[in-house]
Amino acid sequence: MRVRIGFKTSPQDVAWATLDATWRRAGELSADRPGDGFDSGWLNDHLTNMDDDAPGPSLEAITLLATLVHRVPGVMVGHAVLSNTFRHPAILAKSAVVLDHATDGHFVLGLGAGWHEGEHDMFGLELPPIGPRIDRLVSAVETLRALWSPEATAAPGVTRDDPFYPLRSAINAPPPRTPGGPPLYLGGQGPRGIRLAARVGAGWLQPGNRAGDVAYLAEKRDALVAALEAAGRDPATFDVVGQVLTGSTRASRREAVNAARRLIDAGATHVVLGLPSADGPAGLDAAVAECLDPLRERVA
Repeated sequence: MRVRIGFKTSPQDVAWATLDATWRRAGELSADRPGDGFDSGWLNDHLTNMDDDAPGPSLEAITLLATLVHRVPGVMVGHAVLSNTFRHPAILAKSAVVLDHATDGHFVLGLGAGWHEGEHDMFGLELPPIGPRIDRLVSAVETLRALWSPEATAAPGVTRDDPFYPLRSAINAPPPRTPGGPPLYLGGQGPRGIRLAARVGAGWLQPGNRAGDVAYLAEKRDALVAALEAAGRDPATFDVVGQVLTGSTRASRREAVNAARRLIDAGATHVVLGLPSADGPAGLDAAVAECLDPLRERVA
């Protein structure tokens, strides 16, 4: 599997126009340098900027991506990761179909169990303990797969008994463009999350709060390989996505390149460069010159 390189802009404390200009620049780069631009573009998913003392602004992630995808035609796009606690999977299944069509099949659904307590308390959203939270993530994944199945395209639809997300003759039309629905990239970090990713996922995402942590990625990659083999799947077909933060200085971008190289050596098949969103297109251009290009030389 060719090592892919992506960029990530956070929707916190930034104007939509700045993100739009950044993604437009990423699309121009891909058009000007076919094969040498970014392979993927990502957002995170939070309802505030996660400042527990003075919660600040964050743009909603699914609608935001829908406004940006036309800037990067042909580029893989997704979220690292959507919080399962924020949206019912039936609504998420419908949203994913829109993005699957809008991107001509280049949308991947990144999904995790959810974690930030402050956001949940503020908006009255339930955040169960981690065990029941993973129970819900497993159920959500199966619900998504059921709603993306051919059986869901017409009556009698799909019926699924489930303690969290039951379906009764559910019809999801129009169907996804991608047979079976968008690929699932999962963010589970514990043993059950790893097994879920190995069973049904196309990829696994290193969490943003462990960006650049090579030992962490190596440990999880080994666990994923074992789980994939136990599930009868070829690990070479599975995407292990590492993340690094580029920062806003030459020194920080140089360290990001070094960290990304170490992640690749540890088994990452895909590296996402987390950009300071407020730096806008100029920040993306700097990351191209000082991070993307050196990494392309490394993985060529």
